[in-house]
Amino acid sequence: MKTLIRVITFTLFTALLNTAALAAGDRGTADEATALVKKAVAYIRTNGKEKAFAAFNDPKGQFVDRNLYIFVYDLKGTSLAIGNGNSGKMVGKNLLDMRDADGKYMIKSFIEVANAKGKGWVDYKWPNPVTKGVESKSSYFEKIDDMIVGCGIYKQ
Repeated sequence: MKTLIRVITFTLFTALLNTAALAAGDRGTADEATALVKKAVAYIRTNGKEKAFAAFNDPKGQFVDRNLYIFVYDLKGTSLAIGNGNSGKMVGKNLLDMRDADGKYMIKSFIEVANAKGKGWVDYKWPNPVTKGVESKSSYFEKIDDMIVGCGIYKQ
């Protein structure tokens, strides 16, 4: 009986580890988010804003990878592009006063860091559409002209 319990325990433990590993593989990394932002900035410089924003707003396009997607805000907090499938609801809206689950002004923080350093990371708490829970998230962004181009990752 003890052997059977050990086998069952081992099997369940292995299944949990495999599930966690698969879930982790579905999440983008900080390096991948940084690379996607750099790709987006280069795309804007090469193709112009209009073509770039159309590409960024495409939830099945080249600027979406698993849970990574590009977002763009102007320096007043207006959403110019977002690849998470909500472009119709968010683009053109001023989101400067948007707060995270802890009350932190996220877009204001992006703008402050971008104006001070030109690029950087901001941490905040945000609902994860996959897990349905509020999780720690961090967004990397770069300032280009009068815009902020970014991508966020959920931390593990």
